[in-house]
Amino acid sequence: MNKPIVPREIHRIYQGRTFTVQVETVTLPNGSELNAEIIRHPGSVVIVPVAADGQILLVRQYRHAIGRFAWELPAGSLKPSENAADAARRECQEEVGLVPTRLTPLGSFFPTPGYCDEEMNFFRADGLRSPTADETARPDDDEDIETRAFSLEALRQMIAAGEIIDLKTVAGLALLESRHP
Repeated sequence: MNKPIVPREIHRIYQGRTFTVQVETVTLPNGSELNAEIIRHPGSVVIVPVAADGQILLVRQYRHAIGRFAWELPAGSLKPSENAADAARRECQEEVGLVPTRLTPLGSFFPTPGYCDEEMNFFRADGLRSPTADETARPDDDEDIETRAFSLEALRQMIAAGEIIDLKTVAGLALLESRHP
């Protein structure tokens, strides 16, 4: 029995640029009532950019929520009605400055299904090239990004040493290795 549970009430608490926070009152299948605090998110893409020499490109940027810089795979939110592959191309160009000629889906996952409906779509990006004059994607105004290439072995060591703290990056690298050991 996988019938959707329809909320009796929905109270929007916050509407932001990227997500909405709301409280939804539902009756669970066991009859109990729940006021579920939910973050509604349009979904996102995570890109594993693989250079011609096999190295993986990561970006380093300041993350105010944790008060520090973090090495991460490039990623970003879907725009309204944007498909995931188009978003992956756009985000790769915005954050890494290169356009993939080939995208391979690696899987889609919900990082925090207990309170957020964000679905992360992971892609391997190959055939990275410089953008043409008509490809105008640029980093967002709030992004101050450093890009660097790493070998898979160096990335494994960084994860083990706690230098990579971003879970989507750990997941993306694990997906890459599980499909292309």
